This record gives sequence, structure tokens and C-alpha cells, in this order.
Amino acid sequence: MFLKHVGPATLIKKVIYLIAFTILGLLLSLIAHAVIEINYINWALSHSQTIVFYGNCALHPVLQAALWIVGGVSGFLLGRFWWQKIYVERLWSKK
Repeated sequence: MFLKHVGPATLIKKVIYLIAFTILGLLLSLIAHAVIEINYINWALSHSQTIVFYGNCALHPVLQAALWIVGGVSGFLLGRFWWQKIYVERLWSKK
């Protein structure tokens, strides 16, 4: 490995780590939103369906909010999981 010693796990490291993973989850949910919307629009056009736009988006606002919430929560939970594995259990150094 490139790192021989990471240092102690501090509270500020944990906070930054969790914020970064939460932002990653939100960005991935944005990509998922775009893919779902593109596929929905393509399906609706191929089946001659009318598309209702909510603002500038074809997805229902409840689905939009659900994607954001799922992205943020899953990013936070993944951040907690990997914090445990990398900084607490230090699995990378036990190989």
C-alpha cells in the first residue's frame, strides 16, 4: 500500500468523511434521476404517450424528492460503513 500510517481517527476527519460521502450519494442520485428521466421520456415518446412536466422535469415531485432522500441517506450510511472498516477496524493494514 501507499500509506503506512494514517494517523488517529479524529472527530473532524469523521465529519468531513461523512459529509463527502453524503455529497457523493446526492451526486449519484442526480445521475440516477437523469437516467430514469431519459428512459421515461424515451418510453413515453415511443408509445405516443403525453408527458406532463412538473417545472422542468418529467418525473413526479414525490419521486424527485425520494431520489434525493435515498441518495443522501445511502451516502451517509455508506460513509459510516467505510469509516468503520477503514479507520476503526483498519482492514487495509491487516492484509
